[in-house]
Amino acid sequence: MKKYVLFFLFVLCTVVMMAENYPHRSDYLWVTVPDHTDWLYECGDEANIEVQFYKYGIPREGKVEWEVGTDLLKSDRKGTAVLKKGRATINIGTAEKPCFRDLRLKITLDGTTYEHHVKVGFSADKIMPFTQEPKDFWTFWQDNLKKAQEKPMSFSKEYVQEMSNDKVEAYRLKIELDNQHHSFYAYLLMPRGAKEASCPVVLTPPGAGVKPIRDATTRRFYPEGGFIRMAIEIHGLNPTMSEQTFKEINAAFNNNYNGYLRQNLENRDQYYMKHVYLGLVRCIDILTSLPEWDGKNVIVQGGSQGGALALIGAALDPRVTLCVANHPALSDMAAGSANLTSGYPHFTKESGAYNEACMKTLPYYDVVNFARHITCPVYMTWGYNDNVCTPTTSYAVWNTLKYPKTCLLTPINEHWTSEATDRGQMEWMRKNLK
Repeated sequence: MKKYVLFFLFVLCTVVMMAENYPHRSDYLWVTVPDHTDWLYECGDEANIEVQFYKYGIPREGKVEWEVGTDLLKSDRKGTAVLKKGRATINIGTAEKPCFRDLRLKITLDGTTYEHHVKVGFSADKIMPFTQEPKDFWTFWQDNLKKAQEKPMSFSKEYVQEMSNDKVEAYRLKIELDNQHHSFYAYLLMPRGAKEASCPVVLTPPGAGVKPIRDATTRRFYPEGGFIRMAIEIHGLNPTMSEQTFKEINAAFNNNYNGYLRQNLENRDQYYMKHVYLGLVRCIDILTSLPEWDGKNVIVQGGSQGGALALIGAALDPRVTLCVANHPALSDMAAGSANLTSGYPHFTKESGAYNEACMKTLPYYDVVNFARHITCPVYMTWGYNDNVCTPTTSYAVWNTLKYPKTCLLTPINEHWTSEATDRGQMEWMRKNLK
């Protein structure tokens, strides 16, 4: 197993992202330095974290209020630390069981309150999922895959001039999935003039939400690099709709009370994500039907919900030869019922997701149970400071995987990856092609 650890202790992002470690163009900077350089400890070890705070690049003095709690759970310790010349060291104690502990920081200076946090792991290689695999898990999915394949493949395809150039041919697809009228839309980006049987194919499922297919053009380096890439959405919504329309649909049908990840969770046969998981295989059917496919390499790649779906697709379809997953969602989702750290979408007891019926359904849709059935090489990356898809649940997946696997750990990262990481994943794919 290859393991690469990157530490970015003094990074100011110059590109606006949905989540950044430090505010874009900020006057202030937190730096947190655990006394174990890999941010990992064994249970029983005490962790000491040096905290630094700068404003305008100048070390500031003041009182830091701090709390410590297990990953995403309520704090169970608190205290204060005095910054001297911008620095203080906080002993956050230890952990009795494998987990991540989160140090949450707050300081008020010049009338403004600044917050930050940092997570460190304890015996992280021993974190295992709460979720157990049902005895008929694999039979359930094999039976449903067989039924889905009985429906003839049907999709429409149109050339998209505005997304094409001298190196890339772009197409918009509508993919019919089943007799319940579920469908996906997709953008298919191909190397212009690709020869027959010359290109590996990459399926990229989306992150969570009801939104346009955002990375169809931003990952243009895939077709420019010789890969055929299909970026999909999962709700059957035409991607040519305006951004505002997507926002309105998301607000109406994907809020805290009626989100699609909660829809019909009481019934494993009617749960919303069933057609999504099965649809991944239909997308691979299309990709492998292209004359330009090299006949050997099928790759699934995504982040967050897309990372979850990449792992699920790798388990369900034996044609998949490589899998790349960033901070996978939908992992150990039922753990919250036992007051443990649970994976996105972080169901709560108030959501009704932990009633008896839902608890019977969740294991059939949890990434950790699919991970046990993956038989191709997997590349995973995750950040420890991620509060969306936590390091706890990423480790629960990682520790469950049995096949050859590679990880890139980026401790300070929150819920994002850099372009360098994204391009590095493509190069990992290239090096591992058949």
